[in-house]
Order: sequence, then C-alpha cells, then structure tokens
Amino acid sequence: MNNNITSVNDMQKLYDQTFQGIDEGSIITGMVVAIRPDCVLVDVGYKSEGSLPISEFSSRELQNLKIGDSIAVYIQEREDSDGNISLSKEKADRRKIWERIELLHKEGKSIDGKITGKVKGGLSVDIGVKAFLPGSQIDVRPIKDLDRLVGQTGPLKIIKVDQKRGNIVVSRRALIEEQVEKIRERTLEAMGEGKLIDGFIKNITDYGVFVDLGGVDGLLHITDISWGRIGHPSEVFKVGDKVSVKVLKYDPETGRISLGYKQRTLDPWLTVEERYSVGSKVQGKIVSLTDYGAFVLIEDGVEGLIHVSDMSWAGDVKHPSKVVSAGDMVNAVVLNIDKQNKKISLGLKQTETNPWNLVEGKYAPGTIVEGKVRNLTEFGAFVGLEDGIDGLIHISDMSWLKHIKHPSEVLKKGQKVQAVVVKVDKEKQRISLSLKQATQDPWLKEIPEKFAVGSAVNCKIVKMADFGIFVELSEGVEGLIHVSESGVEPPVRAEDVMKIGDEVWARVTKIDTVDKKIALSIKEYKKDLDRAEISEYMENQAKGGNTLGEVARKTTSE
Repeated sequence: MNNNITSVNDMQKLYDQTFQGIDEGSIITGMVVAIRPDCVLVDVGYKSEGSLPISEFSSRELQNLKIGDSIAVYIQEREDSDGNISLSKEKADRRKIWERIELLHKEGKSIDGKITGKVKGGLSVDIGVKAFLPGSQIDVRPIKDLDRLVGQTGPLKIIKVDQKRGNIVVSRRALIEEQVEKIRERTLEAMGEGKLIDGFIKNITDYGVFVDLGGVDGLLHITDISWGRIGHPSEVFKVGDKVSVKVLKYDPETGRISLGYKQRTLDPWLTVEERYSVGSKVQGKIVSLTDYGAFVLIEDGVEGLIHVSDMSWAGDVKHPSKVVSAGDMVNAVVLNIDKQNKKISLGLKQTETNPWNLVEGKYAPGTIVEGKVRNLTEFGAFVGLEDGIDGLIHISDMSWLKHIKHPSEVLKKGQKVQAVVVKVDKEKQRISLSLKQATQDPWLKEIPEKFAVGSAVNCKIVKMADFGIFVELSEGVEGLIHVSESGVEPPVRAEDVMKIGDEVWARVTKIDTVDKKIALSIKEYKKDLDRAEISEYMENQAKGGNTLGEVARKTTSE
C-alpha cells in the first residue's frame, strides 16, 4: 500500500489520477498481458487489467497475437462491482472504420468494398461496415442482372454518411463518370481532322456505326466504311471490335465527330487495271448472292460479279446458291473491267475445260456411277457426278415396286447414291440415270417365287373398280381379282360385301413378269376350301362324326 496515502481524500485523488483519460465510451491503447481460452487481458494503466472476449478475435488475429502487443480498445464499463474494466475490440475497430469513412467522405476519396448481396433497391456492400449501393448508382447504364455482381470487389465513392443512424450510401457510378470525363477531356484535346485514332465499336445501326473514341462517340457512316459495296455495317464490324479510324470532321460547338474507315487507304479502283487484266485468273471470297449472280470480294474495296450464266458449263443453274455459298473461296477468270462504273465481270466455268466434251467417253450406258444428290424436283433428282455434270434420276427409275409420289420419299439433298447410266445426250447436255437398275428387278425371280401360281395369299383391298378388285400382296406388289373371280354372284356386288382396307384370301392364278401383273381368284381359293370340307366330311363319316352342313359351318367360321 502507498505510504503517502494518509486520508480518504488522498485515495480519491489517486483514483481520479488513475482514471484520467479512461472514460466510458472512449478508445485507448493498451498492452496484451495474458491470452486465455475465453478472453484476452489488456493493461490499460489501471490497478486491474481489462478483459476482451476471445470471440472478438478472428482465428488469424489470434494466431498472430502475442503478449506485449499494443491494441486499441473501447471502454465499455470503467469499473464493475469486482473492480474490472470491460473492454471491446470490435467497437474500437468499428469506431476507427467510421472515422476513416467520414474522413474519406469529407476528402471525396474512394474506398474498397465487396458486394455481399441483393437488397431492395440495390446491393449490400461491405466496406468494413455495412453500406448501401443504390441501383441507380451501380453503373452509367442500367444493369438487369445484379446477381452477377455479388462477390465482386472494387473502389466505391462514399456519397452519404450518417453515423448516428448507421447509414452509409456509396456509388460506383460516380467513379465511372469521373473516369470517363477524364478520358473524354484527353480525347478531345487530341482531336483533329485528318488524324488517325483508335476506338471500339459501341453501337451498330442501318446507316453506320458509333465508335467509342474514349469518352466521346463518333459516327462512321456506312458510305465511309468500305470502298466497295456493303449491305449493312454488321457485315464488316461487330460490337466490341477495336478499330482505327480517321477523323473526317470535328465540330467543337456541337461535339459531333464524323469518322472514316476506308479513307485510311487510297481508292483501289484508281489502279484496278494495273493489277487485273482481262483473261487473268483471280481468287476471291463470295460475299453476297443475288438471283442473277454472286459478288466476289477480290481485295478490300474491289468486288467482281460472276453472272449465273458463267457459273457452270451445264448451263441450267437456276440460282447461284446451287453452285456457291456466301463465304466460299473461289477462283475465277476476269472477263471484263469497267473502271468508270467500278464493275468487274468474272467467270467461274471458264477456269475449267467444258466437261461435256468428255462425257461420252466417261459415262457409257450401263456404267454404275456414284454421286451426291444436288437438287430434288417433283419429277426426279439431279445427281452431281462431277463439277458441271449432273445426271437425272427420273421418279419412275427410283424403285422397282414402290409407287413414289415425290423423290423426297427415297432421296434427300446431299445424300450419296449409286445409279446406272441409262442414256447420254451430249448435245442437250443430259445424262439419264436409274436408281432401281442398280439392283436386280424383283419381278424376275423374287416375286414369282414368293407368289407362285397356285399359292394362297392374304392380301388387302386397296381399290375397287367395276371390272375387279385391286389388292396389295406386300409393299409395292399389287394384284387384280377380276370381278368374275371375286366369288360374289349377281345380283350381289363385290362392294356390297367388301370394302377398301379389308383383308381377303385369294389364290394366285397368273403372273406376268414382263408387264408386272398378278391375277388372283377368291373363287378358286373357296373351291379349295369346299374340297377340304368334303374331305373332312368323308373322314368324319367314316368315324361317325359331323354332318356335311356342320363341317361347312365349322370351316366357314374358322
């Protein structure tokens, strides 16, 4: 005990001196003197240590904490009944954060924050304490999908602070606008007519594209994109492309900037005849198709036209798309140059020898050929045998048995097929092909064996006429039951007891493999049934069985 303390007044003075600067709600710096499982003891210059809950420290902070460390603490309660001081690290940290936020707000500086989630009207942000980022302050443009921003970290500007209510409002948009304005000022300072400047395609319209030059936009009109002809700016650019453009005109008063893309180079048509001569071969890319031909890009700004009549020696190309497609690389021959009107006529077929001069020696009748189906019509399929040579498979030559209403029932465009050459006409440039002749005619062997004369068959009625009944024996195989062989006696008519779709039994009476006809008879089939009934009756009589009428009824019901 201090020997200088001689009275109660002296003790009160010492107490007051000890607590000088240790007011409740204040923040002071103490020294760690002990680390316990439930708390950390801190010496704040009082007769007893203050206590910090261990829960106020993160696992990382505890790993780095050691005795003797200085630490800022918040005085929650200066002295309880036991003489202990209640401290809080969290409140001290929180107070420091608020002081820093208020300072940054006052100075107009930014603070890093992490977007933690969506809330009504905007986003929740962690900047050390909870802050609110309104939807209108997220970006200079509306953002529909806010979920993709959750988890992102970046600088934010503090635009409102209310510590009493615990409210902080931040803005991401304000920083973006400040940055854009700085870039814009630098861009305008460097702006000058005739200068080349880099930018990014910002927007595409029918009449041109808007280029972001760095905070300011310029218009690149469609007529200033290419020395050649383009249908739409999207054929050359897409949003986000980086481009180098020339400033054609800049009006400081209105802020309008006109840009040029083609002006970076000289007009290629001025010297086109020096680079291409009539009869020379060129290579280019198909850029567009019309009903009358295909436009070929030979070089930037120079296009040529391959007329539909100069695409194939076959001479029957109805549309350029039958031969070429947009994007194809082709070789062509220069047929004519019109420098004044900026036109070049090209020929595709002229790059090859006329294949029809050699066709008779390559495709003799009876030859089996292979090709790809190029086109389907109502009357047949055109098969490409080689460039400029098509053969026609007529619809009647597609199947031995099936009645085909349209070639698409058998073939499809692009399909590879084998066929037999039937006829070659060099003058008319025609080759007739047969798909069915690539296989054996089933009427020669298969059908006569399957439906032999005398055999009984189950068939379906497909058509009824005055003279007889047409039936289908199997897919593609039909026969005729003459009215006299229908088994129906006048005045009853066949249609009175039968209809289309019914299945009937009949016996094959004749096969004509040349005309591909089969004659059948229900009458003959029934006669055989009658013979079977009599035979069964005789057997049953010998055994003392059924009467003839009972046998007939049984056979008919069966």
